[in-house]
Amino acid sequence: MVLEALASNTAHLILAAVTVLLAAVIVHRVDAPAGSWKQQLQSRLLYGVPWGTLIVVAFVIGVYLFVQGGLENPNRPVVIPFRGWSYFYPEGMLWSGYAHSSRSHITGNLLSTLVAGALAEYAYGHFPRERETSADGSDRSADAADPSVRTDGGDRARTPLTATPYVRAFGIVPGAILLFGGVSSLFALGPVIGFSGVVFALWGFALVHYPIGTIAALSGSTLVSVIYSTILDPIELAAATSSYGPPSWANIAIQGHALGFLSGVLVATWLLRRRRSETGHAHVAALTVFVAVLLFGASRRFWAVYWYLGNERYELYRALGLALMVLLALIVAVAVAGRERPLRESIPWLSTASAGSDADPNPDTVRSAIGSATPAAIGLLLVILALAAVAGPGILPNLVTVDDGDLPGDPIEIEGYQVTYAEGVEDQMVNVIDIEAFGRSTSVTTSGVIVQNAERQIWTTAVSRGSLEHWGYRAVELGGTGWRETVWAERSGWVAADGGATYRVDLIYDGDRSTAFVSEPERAEPRIDGRTVTVAAIEEGFELRVEHEGTNETAAIPERNESVTLQEVTFTREDGTVFAERGDTEVRVAEQERYEGRERS
Repeated sequence: MVLEALASNTAHLILAAVTVLLAAVIVHRVDAPAGSWKQQLQSRLLYGVPWGTLIVVAFVIGVYLFVQGGLENPNRPVVIPFRGWSYFYPEGMLWSGYAHSSRSHITGNLLSTLVAGALAEYAYGHFPRERETSADGSDRSADAADPSVRTDGGDRARTPLTATPYVRAFGIVPGAILLFGGVSSLFALGPVIGFSGVVFALWGFALVHYPIGTIAALSGSTLVSVIYSTILDPIELAAATSSYGPPSWANIAIQGHALGFLSGVLVATWLLRRRRSETGHAHVAALTVFVAVLLFGASRRFWAVYWYLGNERYELYRALGLALMVLLALIVAVAVAGRERPLRESIPWLSTASAGSDADPNPDTVRSAIGSATPAAIGLLLVILALAAVAGPGILPNLVTVDDGDLPGDPIEIEGYQVTYAEGVEDQMVNVIDIEAFGRSTSVTTSGVIVQNAERQIWTTAVSRGSLEHWGYRAVELGGTGWRETVWAERSGWVAADGGATYRVDLIYDGDRSTAFVSEPERAEPRIDGRTVTVAAIEEGFELRVEHEGTNETAAIPERNESVTLQEVTFTREDGTVFAERGDTEVRVAEQERYEGRERS
């Protein structure tokens, strides 16, 4: 059976590969003259390869495998210590821009990096300027075989070191990208993790140079993802399943994405205008840039402005997000496509100005200063201000340290970490700075597995109550650079008939189990001949409590196919259900809690 499935997968994969190769060959032949693709790539990239992007991808994979322990367990990397918690925790700040929370997280970011990075690297170019090519696509430069040597007017001239293709491809491009990954974490709002801020910077850089091409490349990014999934699973069998998690837009680090995008736009705009003044590059239409940014922002959810209300509740401000996205598109369009002519040439009111004395400056002086400004300069200034507005809120929270107080209950302690389970406690990760605005506050509560490490400035809900309720058990990976420890959280419970669940949460570490939390008892709705039945979780397990005429009797829930009698009522357990029987009456009083995620796994 396994061999048949393997053969089927291989056959489908070969079919897809042959189809792709055949289509590429036909399109290449249609795009005569032959070799034009190669020449076009080599006019901008060293040997036609985006070396810098590939180096960056290799570095990020290395962080995932060797720093986060992904080599040991690719599906469960160590995440908690590699978030940017505080300026007082350099290890987190150093790695947060390159680390990832899961295999799907790093896969998605790196597939986008391959597309956006290659496009941005092509726009920057490994050569100081494009090589001259003949009509048939062949290089007319006498030194085309040696990328470090340039010709200009027939005279041989060696380029400066910073303009050498090898330095740009293997040094400047990957160095700039990785440097931004480290710097951006200093201004990220909250303990974010991932390479997406850099990816958005690459998209912003590419969009300024190729607005239409970048929007097309977004589909290319999807295509790369489809190809990757096809290679992994040529045939996939799936069925309808329930899932657990916050809304998709609540998983977006919108501030980090905007920070990266604006940074990429700023650098690209400066570079584009410099090239435009030196080489006379064609001017792009403002409408093209405006629409391109809108389409990009909509597809990448720049409109997802939300507030965390605590305990896994979120509030989305879609209208506000849309307005901010339109404003962003307008600012970028003016910065990229704005003319270099002073405003006075198009606004007559600004053309009249007279100089006043130093003691009594004439108002026309201000008008003259405004009139001398250009739309391009104003647009660039607005981009800088927008970048400052996005980056600024991330500074103050990163200056705050975590209190070193003990967590509720009896936490497990591992190398400076404290791990426990609690419900309804103040969320110290959100409430780093107490802010109240528009009826909303950062003072919120949280429930779940709490992890604290005062030395590393860490305080987080590692597993939410809802996630543990869905899965039944979850792993909490602790550690640091090059080491890891795993704590398992396990929930078990019983649901009273027509009532709620009573449950306990155990923490398991190094083979030892300890009860971290016990919930309140739950009363079953049915009454048996005036008797009230309550199901209760205790540290030792679960018990039944029966109250009748002011007296109480208690016993542990019986094992499977066994019975216990309390207050003249016989309780029998059949698999995961407890029935109560007295005389001719038999009712269900409790069922063992079931976990949808655990059943699927």
